[in-house]
Amino acid sequence: MKLPESHYPTLDDERAPPGTPSHYEDQHYPSAHEAMITNDDYRQSAGISPYEKKLLLEIESKPEKRENEAKLNGEGHEGPANPPLSEAVSSSTMGGVFHQLLLTSAVLLLAAACGMPIGYSAVLLPQLYDTNESLAIDIEMGSWIGKFHTTKPTRIVSINDSFPFGSVTASVHSLATPIGSFASGPIMDRWGRRPALLLAIIPLFAGWVLLATASSHVLLLLGRMVAGVSVGLIAAPAQVLLAEIAEPRLRGLLIGAPFVAYSLGILLVYALGSQLHWRAVAWGGTVLPALSFVALYFAPESPTWLARNSQQDRASKALTWLRGCPIAAKKELQKLTERFEQEQEQERLDGSPQSFWHSLKEIALIKPLVIINGFHALQILSGTYLVVFYAVDLISDLGGSDINTIQAAVLTAIVRLAFTFLYCFLLLLMPRRSMVCISGLISGASCIAIAIFMYVRSGEASAPYDTYIAATLILIYIGSNTGFLTMPGIMIGELLPAKIRGQIAGYLFTVFNLLLFGVAKGFPFAKAVLKTQGLFVMFGVASFGASLLMYLLLPETKGRTLHDIEDYFGQRNWLWMNRQRKETTPNAPRSEDAEGQPLKAIVPST
Repeated sequence: MKLPESHYPTLDDERAPPGTPSHYEDQHYPSAHEAMITNDDYRQSAGISPYEKKLLLEIESKPEKRENEAKLNGEGHEGPANPPLSEAVSSSTMGGVFHQLLLTSAVLLLAAACGMPIGYSAVLLPQLYDTNESLAIDIEMGSWIGKFHTTKPTRIVSINDSFPFGSVTASVHSLATPIGSFASGPIMDRWGRRPALLLAIIPLFAGWVLLATASSHVLLLLGRMVAGVSVGLIAAPAQVLLAEIAEPRLRGLLIGAPFVAYSLGILLVYALGSQLHWRAVAWGGTVLPALSFVALYFAPESPTWLARNSQQDRASKALTWLRGCPIAAKKELQKLTERFEQEQEQERLDGSPQSFWHSLKEIALIKPLVIINGFHALQILSGTYLVVFYAVDLISDLGGSDINTIQAAVLTAIVRLAFTFLYCFLLLLMPRRSMVCISGLISGASCIAIAIFMYVRSGEASAPYDTYIAATLILIYIGSNTGFLTMPGIMIGELLPAKIRGQIAGYLFTVFNLLLFGVAKGFPFAKAVLKTQGLFVMFGVASFGASLLMYLLLPETKGRTLHDIEDYFGQRNWLWMNRQRKETTPNAPRSEDAEGQPLKAIVPST
């Protein structure tokens, strides 16, 4: 993945990114593409090398480049020449896109490696309950090794331990995860995103070795704890690294992809556990961490972190490799450097370096924190994780008396995987706001439908079709609510300001883990008070509330640079509908901005 230094294109040529307009102004995101130059500037430059000619031919052949040239020349549209583009155009060549996907694949290996220990209790506990096993355990010990996803004491193996963040019972793995999340922020800010991930792989590998060689219950618990710390250490750096290396066009897809890998890791450990002894599965769990360590070792560091830590040469090489276009890399690095220098100048004017706690008072950070934490709370209350954790119990309450627990675990995992994969591509095609709002509305409606179904059927004899209706409604709910599952990672990667993105990301994952643990721990008590239909009413109301929150506050970030998003949060408005707009003349119609596109700047006529 890491090219020799001689293979990196130089930054001395002045080639413009594909489709760069001659001017671009955006009142909503004032910094958009202000540093870019046009391809005409490049054509006027001196002679170019054969390598540069090859890259230029690749750029010139892009369809969006030809389309934008027609727009700039006033062809094929009505109105004045040189209109502003309605959406940010990719500044990467095909080679650059391939390199971004290559780096993402290395992170996905690690994400799948995290999914395996999370789902491992579904393999470990049933085998340990066998009295013939040398390390046989009772239910109390099992509650610390893994998760019991049931509220019925007569059922032993209702264990769908299938999500990376949070716990349903006092599992040592889940209790250790917030510890890793809390430590991940300072580590990635101090040493970098890539070293933080490399460091986190070591306890993950060690945890599997401890599990594979455990000779006592203490070592089993230690292995689960070490793996839990590692999962916490990995979550925030993985999301931040992908957000900082991705171009705006691909960022949603790349940030959402780890959730697919988590689900694949869970299914992988289920498949291995169905055929192998738990010790063999543990040895198999060491393969993905080892592969991901090698892949990430040769990957470049985040250019944002390098630029903010006075490593300009490494940042330029990393950006050139990731964008495939030297001039795009040069301009992006210039933008990163300018913003960092502006922050340093502001600190000098204030008389002292800005502390972390002082940064928390800035409106540019307060607003994303309110959005992210508010969505976290509503997402958890909407049952995104709880319904999956307790799927067997809930289906049983809805009409099924004899549920195969392993089949239920595998079925929910498959549904989750399929819809997570779908939502990743929807992030590439759809606006963020539309996707999350529609997901919330459908999941809320399905929850209300479940509650109504239970109320109508209460007190009546169970019918043969009740189980199928209940399972169908829950699967619809899980599928639609999966749109909520991908959003926290995307918001953490996109909405936080660069200067404290790493540290805040780690703390946000910590708060999220603790909140989920507390809510999940209290689920059986809430179920006893509200009954199952009451819980689904709560899920539905929270789903509608999350959609309303996102509609009111979440900015549309699709196709926007991280600088642009950060500038938006520096404005005074809280509501997205109150964002700044600009009009040409008093008689000109107001610009109606399509979801998923930046506001169209309308330049006053002269």
